[in-house]
Formats: sequence, C-alpha cells, structure tokens
Amino acid sequence: MTELEQYYNKFCEEKRLGRRHGQVEYIISMKYIHKYLEGIKNPSIIDIGAGTGRYSVQLANEGYDVTAVELVKYNLGILKSKGSSVKAYHGNARKLSRFADASFDMALLFGPMYHLYTMEDKVQALREAARVTKPGGYILAAYCMNEYGVLMYGFRQGNVRQCLEDGRLTKEFHCVSKPKDLYDYVRLEDIERINKEAGLTRVQIIAPDGPANYMRQALNAMDEETFALFVEYQMSVCERQDLLGASAHTVDILQVS
Repeated sequence: MTELEQYYNKFCEEKRLGRRHGQVEYIISMKYIHKYLEGIKNPSIIDIGAGTGRYSVQLANEGYDVTAVELVKYNLGILKSKGSSVKAYHGNARKLSRFADASFDMALLFGPMYHLYTMEDKVQALREAARVTKPGGYILAAYCMNEYGVLMYGFRQGNVRQCLEDGRLTKEFHCVSKPKDLYDYVRLEDIERINKEAGLTRVQIIAPDGPANYMRQALNAMDEETFALFVEYQMSVCERQDLLGASAHTVDILQVS
C-alpha cells in the first residue's frame, strides 16, 4: 500500500467537502461545472481522481452520464457503495488506457494534481485527460496553491524554518514537494507552464474557496444567513485575478482543441 493510499484510508474527503470551508469550494466548483456543461447535448463526464464520489455521484443523480476513476481502493469502495449510476473504475490519472480517445465532453481532475509532484507527471495527467476528452470539450483541473501551503503549514504551524533548512521551501518561498509530502503546491506561473507543456488552452481560472480555508473557525461560528452571504461573496470574487494566488485551491478550466 502506498503512502497516499494509507493517507486516504484515514482522511475522509467526503467530510472535508461537507464542512463549511469545503462547502464553499464545492458549491462554487459545481457552479462552473454546470456553466461549462450548458449547451452540450447529453454530455458525458469523466471524474479522474473521483475520491469517494462527492462530485461524480451528485452529477449522476442530476442525470448526467458519469464515469469515475479512482486510485485509492478504499475511496473507490465508498463511491461504489452509494448505489448511483456512476461507472466507477480503479485507475491512475496518468494512464487512462481503458478509455478511447475523445470519449467524454468534460474531464474533472479534482485531486490528481494535488498529489503528482513532478512537472512530467502533471503534464502526463493533463495530456491523458485531453486525449479522452472530445474536441471542444473541457477539462477542469484543481490545484493546491503555494502561498496557502507556506502560510498555513510554514508559518501558522511553525514549520517555516525547518522547511527552508531541509529544502522544502526555496529562499523565494516556493514549495518543493517530494512523494512523502503527499501534497504539491504551485503558483500561477507553474500552472501556466504545465498547460504550455500539455498544449492546452485556458478558458478561465477561478479560486473556488478563496480565504475559506484560512477562516475555518470564523465560518463555523457564522449563522446560516451570514455563511450564505460569505458563499455569495466568494462567488462574486472567485474570478478576480488579484486574489487567485492566495486561495487554497484554484480550478483551471481548459478547452481541448
């Protein structure tokens, strides 16, 4: 069992997206999924790195034709236990050989880019997503952002000096991840390089959660009306370029030519 599998056997992604900071990310991500599905007749979706099916099961319940691929067998078991119409398979984002070229209208990569720590692996995952996506279709790829990692793990949790000493942070405060770190953190310029290497064109990039992860306690203390206003606020600013890099996550929306 890999370290990643051991991690997800203990960590419940389902619960994370159900908590308030995760709800912000989920609600806004779903808004943009629906936006780019509009106008496509009978769209088919592949959810690559589907986890326990938070997105794929909901989309299937809405009537979409959804296929899910998940690396961690524990997560895959939970997904299958939900009894949805999702066609779920064990697989790796870097090798989707069971699927033919141009099979889907939309590919979701909400997870793999967090854990693929080399440029080559990220590019390969994007190229595979592009291969199985129809011309004119969309890829939505989520990333963990560098500044969130530095501020939360480095400064808030008191690890910044150790990270600078052992090479996990450069002197420019750029995160350098290794497999045992599990998560990889990027800046906007890194995402642009990945897209260029993969030969993909960006349509839009958004910050689905913005400062929500920094504000967990404050969000949990809000009454329902105030929390709804926060979601409305984040919805209104998620496309602002000046705020993207500070978000915990971004979702890069690409179109296949």
